[in-house]
Amino acid sequence: MEATAPDRRFAEDYRLAREIPRDGLTAWRAALAAEVALEPGAVVLDVGAGTGAFSAAFADWFGVRVLAVEPAPAMRALIPRTADIEVLAGRAEALPVPDGCADAAWLGSVIHHIDDLPAAAREIRRALKPGAPVLIRNSFPGRCTRDLRVRFFPGTARIVDGYPSVERICEFFGAAGFTRVALHAVPQESAPSLAAFADRIRRDTDAKLRGLTDEEFDSGMRRLRQAAAQEPDRPAVSWMDLLVLA
Repeated sequence: MEATAPDRRFAEDYRLAREIPRDGLTAWRAALAAEVALEPGAVVLDVGAGTGAFSAAFADWFGVRVLAVEPAPAMRALIPRTADIEVLAGRAEALPVPDGCADAAWLGSVIHHIDDLPAAAREIRRALKPGAPVLIRNSFPGRCTRDLRVRFFPGTARIVDGYPSVERICEFFGAAGFTRVALHAVPQESAPSLAAFADRIRRDTDAKLRGLTDEEFDSGMRRLRQAAAQEPDRPAVSWMDLLVLA
């Protein structure tokens, strides 16, 4: 199935608006290295890889092989094709990979898009080697106050409240044999300035912003532009959680 022109435009806008520049992910590299020992040649399963920013980061940072699984053809088309990244069509609930093939699973900003979390947990358990971790990067209900979008668009906290909670995720993955290992917030620099962050926003590509009313979105953009004018040198630093299960 080939991507349509609107889908390709959406994927390009998504990459522009949502991918964090590599130099803004320094803290994520350190946080991941502290949680899991990924040796060169290990296999990381990137579930819901999107346009492949973290697939490429894992390959570059740790010298691992990445299985990048993504259901949307337009998004898959933008994932880098390298010797270390294999791009696969598939969903979390039906992973197109062999049993016990991966040394870690990565779910980056995707957990709230999965329709059947218990099925996904079972599939991830099947795909991982015994004892291998699941690394989940996401916003969670009650833990999103340091998200830049929540700061400037307060209504997005209402959207996050509808996401799976840490407790719910641990329940579903616990039924598949996983236990909670760690949970902590990690900073990321989305853009070198608030003005640059504002310029990159594409409402349609962001589930949090799409759920706002027009008035909420417009008010948020005004707050963001005002803050950018007042603090022109302030980098756009946001925080997301890393939940580790094994």
